[in-house]
Amino acid sequence: MLRRTLLAGLVALSFVVPAHAASDAEMWRKAEAMAASIAAPRIPDRAFSPARFGGRPDGKTDARPAIEAAIAAANRAGGGRVVLGPGAWFSKGPIRLKSRVELRVEKGATLLFSPNPDDYLPPVKTRWEGTEVLTYSPLVYAADVEDVAITGEGVIDGNAQSGFHPWHKTAEPDFQRLRRMGFEGVPVERRVFARGTHLRPPLIQVFGGKRIRLEGFTAKNSPFWVNHLVYADDVVVRGIKVDSHFPNNDGVDVESSTRVLIEDSWFRTGDDSVVIKSGRDLDGRKIARPSAWVLVRNNDMGGEDGIALGSEMSGGIHDVFFTDNILRKGASAIRFKANLDRGGTVERVRVRNMTVEEFGTLFWFQLNYPGELGGNFPSTYRDVVFENFKVDRVGTFFDAHAPAQAPLREVILRDIAVREAKTTLVLENVEQLRFDNVVIGGQRWDGQIKAQAVGSAR
Repeated sequence: MLRRTLLAGLVALSFVVPAHAASDAEMWRKAEAMAASIAAPRIPDRAFSPARFGGRPDGKTDARPAIEAAIAAANRAGGGRVVLGPGAWFSKGPIRLKSRVELRVEKGATLLFSPNPDDYLPPVKTRWEGTEVLTYSPLVYAADVEDVAITGEGVIDGNAQSGFHPWHKTAEPDFQRLRRMGFEGVPVERRVFARGTHLRPPLIQVFGGKRIRLEGFTAKNSPFWVNHLVYADDVVVRGIKVDSHFPNNDGVDVESSTRVLIEDSWFRTGDDSVVIKSGRDLDGRKIARPSAWVLVRNNDMGGEDGIALGSEMSGGIHDVFFTDNILRKGASAIRFKANLDRGGTVERVRVRNMTVEEFGTLFWFQLNYPGELGGNFPSTYRDVVFENFKVDRVGTFFDAHAPAQAPLREVILRDIAVREAKTTLVLENVEQLRFDNVVIGGQRWDGQIKAQAVGSAR
């Protein structure tokens, strides 16, 4: 017999006809049409080799001047491909991409970055965990560009011996200082974190761009987030491999970006596989650029978390779609985050056709995420549908904690089969949580739940 431990404020389960079923089909059609209409980068079909500028792929000689000379030549010519042939191309500092340039790392080629953090100064403008800042350059950096691609079957390697890697243990004071600056509205030009500070840069970052493509390459040994898309529109990430296991090694972070397709990729990461974000606290609310119209499909995901939204979501997130992905093993398969400093609204999220192996938590709405600075800007999460999941084993099926002033609302779980779950529900301030043909350990759940105080059901 199904055991249902009553929560404070729990409404008895009863059958409810799914409210979103009719509109969901149209939403998915729009998502597929959006993906099909993403504009490709307009890059002329001509090649530029760094070897023409003195570059040598011997793994020791600094090839960065030659690579950047080839990028500049391609840009001056109106665009083209900069091709790194087989061998190890050592870069003593960041590679900065320009408009109408494709960086192609061929099969058998490795773009290997210097381990010395000082090589990534002077500071550049970026976003670090959702707050704008002047700090160490991303290793591959494309700022305010159009028509840019990174392709090929080669490897982009942040260097296993990088001096950035140990900084995750020493970054907390700088991280908190930057958070406070963003929270209080300190002008960006005064947020300078250079030598003597410890904010790790991402491996690849687009910071303002249109018509961007990341395709085919393998990324490894990133200092921080691996592929970071900020203020980018019309983006395709296809067929990449992320095999990077240092702390905070998210596979792809989509931040304040629109019209994004992520497909046919493989992630084994030290953190989340794919994350949607839109800025942190006051800084994110003032910039007010949401992430919207993102489709993530046909990916193989393994890491601490499979897919995530937030916790930096102050600019809002809407119309986000995940379909036909495999989630392997980790702490949480689906993790949505916020806290009282954030504000922002997340809505119209659809997740379907997912195969899940083994996670500590299947669905985790962590809207009380740690790190509050004393704000009173509750975030709103609403209109979320999870549909057609096949799940092997989880510790907790559904764990949700939201503030009383902004309960989690309008979540539908439909056609979900879980072979084994130790705990079914942990709920705090949840309204309109609906079950439609949810089978957990052989027991079926249909109906609607409302919970105010913390409680659990096994």
